[in-house]
Amino acid sequence: MESLKAPSVPSVYIRTTLSKTQFRKPMFLNFHFNPTPTSSFSLVDKNQSRFKLFTAISSTVSTEPANPPEPELETRRQGEKFDWYAQWYPVMPVCDLDKRVPHAKKVMGLDVVVWWDRNESVWKVFDDTCPHRLAPLSEGRIDQWGRLQCVYHGWCFNGSGDCKFIPQAPPDGPPVNTFKKACVAAYPSTVQHDIVWFWPNTDPQYKDILVERKPPYIPQLDDPSYTKLMGNRDIPYGYEVLIENLMDPAHVPYAHHGIMRTPRPKNSVKADREGGRPLELMIESLDINGFKANQEWSLSKFIPPCVFYAYTKPVVDQANGSASSSGTEKKTSVQRKFALIFICIPVSPGSSRLIWSFPRNFGHWIDKVVPRWIFHVGQNLILDSDLYLLHVEERKIMDAGPTNWQKACFVPTKSDALVVGFRKWLNKYAGGQVDWRGKYSGALPQTPPKEQLMDRYRSHVENCRSCSVAYKGLNVLEVVLKVACIALIGIVAAAKQGAMSAAARTTLASMAVICYASSIWLAHFIYKNFHFHDYNHAFR
Repeated sequence: MESLKAPSVPSVYIRTTLSKTQFRKPMFLNFHFNPTPTSSFSLVDKNQSRFKLFTAISSTVSTEPANPPEPELETRRQGEKFDWYAQWYPVMPVCDLDKRVPHAKKVMGLDVVVWWDRNESVWKVFDDTCPHRLAPLSEGRIDQWGRLQCVYHGWCFNGSGDCKFIPQAPPDGPPVNTFKKACVAAYPSTVQHDIVWFWPNTDPQYKDILVERKPPYIPQLDDPSYTKLMGNRDIPYGYEVLIENLMDPAHVPYAHHGIMRTPRPKNSVKADREGGRPLELMIESLDINGFKANQEWSLSKFIPPCVFYAYTKPVVDQANGSASSSGTEKKTSVQRKFALIFICIPVSPGSSRLIWSFPRNFGHWIDKVVPRWIFHVGQNLILDSDLYLLHVEERKIMDAGPTNWQKACFVPTKSDALVVGFRKWLNKYAGGQVDWRGKYSGALPQTPPKEQLMDRYRSHVENCRSCSVAYKGLNVLEVVLKVACIALIGIVAAAKQGAMSAAARTTLASMAVICYASSIWLAHFIYKNFHFHDYNHAFR
């Protein structure tokens, strides 16, 4: 493909030896932000103690690599093409779904409704369209018999999508509710890793697809020794830009300056304020099923279309070649392990959804003490700090043409290896972009005002049970503080002369001032952390 041969693309070669790499802390995981707690830790992985490095992307463009080029180790069968509609797609984490109500979601341009079928005790995913007059079922309710009811005319459906009740049909008339056209399209669905997944095809041949294929398996989310707090957010730029940004650690010291710490190797020279440096990122193997990569401190996997995760390398004991947590620690000690898991969901052109989790096998007490919404305050700030950059970047990529990405972008260093690998997979196997099957014209939506573009309430708070509860509670507290302020002032004003000592008056007046000041501060805190927080890079 011509776009893959552009002179701006790093050359690919085979590494025949693996250098002994000193174990490092993660360069973009060891971040800190207020008000969440932080800890210092070393990271290892228990599942792999050895690996071979197959391919790497050279940091040179005009010169020959140190090792002569050899054929790429990629597996591809003739005519192999990635089918976007023959995959499992995540919808939402279970922790953020309310069993009492149906939930409207969009995935791959499909409007779906997620609801809890208490008769079968499972989550169901239906087409969000009532067959009667096409009203959205997500605006309905779950009735007393556990059926999904359309509130437009009261039609009711069971967990298989069969219509069980049409109020307008005479009981002694023909059973019109049993007609096929009265049924709702039900998608195959399942719960894995505490996330609801669905198969975007309602054809009966896929009814038992779960027997043949399961959603991607992520070991760290299945390991009971790891913490598994999750978050989700709707993102105002597309799937392709979202996932390649998460594969790019080189942007962290710049786009997230002042929010995330990026530890530096010893004796390294700091070239600028932010401390950016060359990174050794290398693709190991790439085929239609994604790729594996080496990210200095971690190994990573891209499992198309949605999953990208990085997990820490084991430290190799030089004495016997076995994996150990540290050369100075006892071999019986528990190894500290960490993973970064990003699940990127195509929603529509210019829109995507991110589900994230940072499982670790230590510091469990933190998650028990600190509410989940506290973590989300800092994590949303990280997402906000480059959100506008990426929103604009996507429009420039669209102007150049998605398949011309590697001609339009200059990516000469190894730090872009994973991004180049993703774009290569996308062009080679997946048609260069998400297949929307003609549902969209290809144009991106208009850019709204920045405050609306970066609004956290619509994109996260109302979709997160922890943040939603905190938002309501803090708003109640703000009102209580204002009422207390007014009440205290009223008491001081109503007290007759001599009925209250001067000290008591001063105390009550001071308390009124404190309540007022606290309510103002709290209102600002709520707006900044649950609505809009601009990130001005010029003053960071």
